[in-house]
Amino acid sequence: MSRDGETRTARCHCGAVVLEAFLPGGLATAGRCNCSFCRRRGAAAVTALTARVRVMQGADNLTLYTWGTNTAQHYFCKTCGIYTHHQRRSDPAETGINLGCFDGVLPQEFEPLPTTDGINHPKDRPTRS
Repeated sequence: MSRDGETRTARCHCGAVVLEAFLPGGLATAGRCNCSFCRRRGAAAVTALTARVRVMQGADNLTLYTWGTNTAQHYFCKTCGIYTHHQRRSDPAETGINLGCFDGVLPQEFEPLPTTDGINHPKDRPTRS
């Protein structure tokens, strides 16, 4: 990996969905979130720039899950059900790519992973007047 990041290809389990993503910090950005959705999903993700994520194959095979503010957009393969990526609520200019969707990458080799506090998300706090 160069100091300027790297571009990687990610795919779902069945291969119907293929993404190309620019990871400014490479695989070193791997982490988890403990929000109600991510802790149930359980997949670690790396940071990509949303503007540089391309669905190379299978855009019509992706299904979207969103709730609440509808800012976070979680994508899954309709065929195999694998979570591939999500546009982040904390920063929509960033997309989390499922670490397990990169060929040859074993997420357990990155443990222990840092965890983002999605339970106490800053956008959930009341604003003061």
